[in-house]
Amino acid sequence: MAKLYFRYGTVGSGKTLSLLAVAHTYRQQGKEVLLIKPKIDTRFGSDQIRSRCGLEMIIDLLVDEYTELLSRSYKGISCLLVDEAQFIPEQVIDDLREITLRWDLPVICYGLRTDFRRNLFTGSKRLIELADSIEEVKSTCYFCNKKSIFNLKHHNDKPSLDGPSIELGLEDLYYPVCFQCYRKKLSMDQANTKQEELVPV
Repeated sequence: MAKLYFRYGTVGSGKTLSLLAVAHTYRQQGKEVLLIKPKIDTRFGSDQIRSRCGLEMIIDLLVDEYTELLSRSYKGISCLLVDEAQFIPEQVIDDLREITLRWDLPVICYGLRTDFRRNLFTGSKRLIELADSIEEVKSTCYFCNKKSIFNLKHHNDKPSLDGPSIELGLEDLYYPVCFQCYRKKLSMDQANTKQEELVPV
């Protein structure tokens, strides 16, 4: 039986690059893959998947909460590859799970696990609940050499917990960090804020 995979990592860990490498390998073997991403991801246009290093491929299918995956035919397809899976609606994740059974097709999803407040994204949560295989795409902390596990948001060059969980096109505001640096940077910012409040005007 084919499996549902969830491969997660922090920002800049090479998730999309890994997806494109898998797609290239399948196609090099003469096999067809279906490239999927959420409709809300329009950073590089609605028709492309692009990695930070500049590699890109044309998308095959955009999905949102209204997408009917189970009514489609997947004849001739060898694998489904999903980018930015954290933004995929829960019911679409359920359909991807069903496709692995009905069509005996592997579905490999790539995405973030949590937002900058360390809360699970909806799509990621459902994948953790349903996936046969959960794998980490590892990367190092921006500030030290430990493994990154969280995404630290910066606003005006300061660590921040403010704002919406989804801000597409602003990837440069997020740093991959280990737990120690995540806590340290936020604690330092809070301490600096308190000091500023104590300074007489």
